Amino acid sequence: MDIETSDQRLSFSAFNLVEPLNKAIADLGFQYCTPIQAQSLVYTLEGHDVTGRAQTGTGKTAAFLITIINDLVKNPMQDERYIGEPRALIIAPTRELVMQIASDAQNLSKYAGLHIVTMVGGEDYQKQLRAVDKKPVDIVVATPGRLIDFIQQDQLYLGLVEHLVIDEADRMLDMGFIPQVRSIVARTPAKECRQTLLFSATFTPEILELTKRWAMDPIMVEIQPKQVATDTIDQIVYLVTTEDKYKLLYNLINVEGADKVIVFNNRRDQVRKLADNLYRNGINCGLLSGEVAQNKRVQTLEAFREGKLQVLVATDVAGRGLHIDDVTHVINYSLPEEAEDYVHRIGRTGRAGNVGTSISFACEEDSFLLPNIEEKLGHKLPCIRPDDSLLAPPPAFTRPTRFTAPPKDGKSGGRSDSGRGRSDSGRGRPRR
Repeated sequence: MDIETSDQRLSFSAFNLVEPLNKAIADLGFQYCTPIQAQSLVYTLEGHDVTGRAQTGTGKTAAFLITIINDLVKNPMQDERYIGEPRALIIAPTRELVMQIASDAQNLSKYAGLHIVTMVGGEDYQKQLRAVDKKPVDIVVATPGRLIDFIQQDQLYLGLVEHLVIDEADRMLDMGFIPQVRSIVARTPAKECRQTLLFSATFTPEILELTKRWAMDPIMVEIQPKQVATDTIDQIVYLVTTEDKYKLLYNLINVEGADKVIVFNNRRDQVRKLADNLYRNGINCGLLSGEVAQNKRVQTLEAFREGKLQVLVATDVAGRGLHIDDVTHVINYSLPEEAEDYVHRIGRTGRAGNVGTSISFACEEDSFLLPNIEEKLGHKLPCIRPDDSLLAPPPAFTRPTRFTAPPKDGKSGGRSDSGRGRSDSGRGRPRR
């Protein structure tokens, strides 16, 4: 292969990609590969299985999507196609990540005419079923639970999957999804008869065992980040008492320049109470946690992206797979118990070349978590006490309560049970 590089960067023009894909890549302004793309595409475009170690934000999504789209366009199905028989399957642990992958897939395949279906819990089952029934499916992007719903209801057949992608495998393991993923993989063709791409932020013994089980002689590609936390993020830790944390948060949100803020807390009930207090104090804010229905989460994220909400209060469900380029501040109201989650949280700011600010609160209850975070970062964090002006009491509430009760418009991972197992026409689904 002739490789065109600039300053040791590999150009997408080095690969013999199909023209519809080249055109989409050009529209997106992509010219040179990121390291994970450069190292993996050389092998994946030739059909090899790859296991990649890469953090979120390194470009791994485009790496596997380019591989899939190029092959599907280059090698169209010659036999009659049936409803609900995808050629490619991408599994990811969270709804937000699935939706982001599907959006990227739509952008990269917009000239290729591929049919992409998204399957996530918390959205109307029938709506997703109609998307499957619309025409033969090329790519399914799904969370494990909702995908199993479709399989168990005989709405999806995985026996013709040519490309299997398992993204953020370490997160799947942490969230207890591996038994479901095992069940899904068992319904796809044997590993000798499909291409398997697995990506993980870490290579633990468990991940390596899964790779050995699911992939065929995989090529291992490892991308170590130059820095755990980007140098475009100013990080600071405020030493504060539990009683003063809300005062500090309110005043920081009202500092000039805090235009788009994500506030992280560890538990759903804490997030709910915090969002409610901010709303009652006149702050335009939204709530993002696992108990919020998917349609509401989508609306909240869009409002935040568009600047209609200044603050997004979230659990770690928003820590991965969220791509919002202009977040000015990330505030850790509570320090995460895992140092890796700290890195993912603060990575929501300082994106796309912008400068961001990360502020963490360390009170008497969680300051012991700092050493592990600093070890992960490779340096000490500046710890200071806030000025008195930042501890001024907030004004009295001016709005009624809004977020204190758990949402009643849906459950996390919920599904519609009406009409399952049948298409809208009431007829049985065609199958082989």
